[in-house]
Amino acid sequence: MIETESLILRPWQPQDAGALFKYASDARVSELALWPRHESLEMSQEVIRRYFMPNPYCFAMILKETDEPIGCIGLVPSGDEHYTPADSEREVGYWIGYPYWGKGLTTEALNALTRYCRNTLGLKSLLITTDSQNIASQRVAGKCGFEWIEDYNHDNISGKAYSLKLE
Repeated sequence: MIETESLILRPWQPQDAGALFKYASDARVSELALWPRHESLEMSQEVIRRYFMPNPYCFAMILKETDEPIGCIGLVPSGDEHYTPADSEREVGYWIGYPYWGKGLTTEALNALTRYCRNTLGLKSLLITTDSQNIASQRVAGKCGFEWIEDYNHDNISGKAYSLKLE
């Protein structure tokens, strides 16, 4: 568990499926996050069970004020990256529900995850990839000190890659 001023980052739990569905069924979120929009509560349950829970570095972003999961942040499993990471580098992925866009919460979560990766995991570098149209996600990366590496193409989707040295 990682705590910030407004958030608790903790592993996903099966009972989080309703909140996940609430935000992941919003096409505004899924379109820019590069994953399919959730079509049912069962799909959200399956994503939590098959993808989130087995990844020890995938965290629900819990808003302290409401105790509700409002987004997700974590390390992309090795081999599932959208851009080839350098040695001792891991890709970070994140998204947040539409009602919370532009409130600084993703930046808060990313700064906390970065500290965790440096201080607890001992990583040397982090990578972020974004859809080239996802200006908000690119701004979050920049606010947290990530620097643009290059534009790239993955599965016919143009993206931008950013890196942050942790040493």
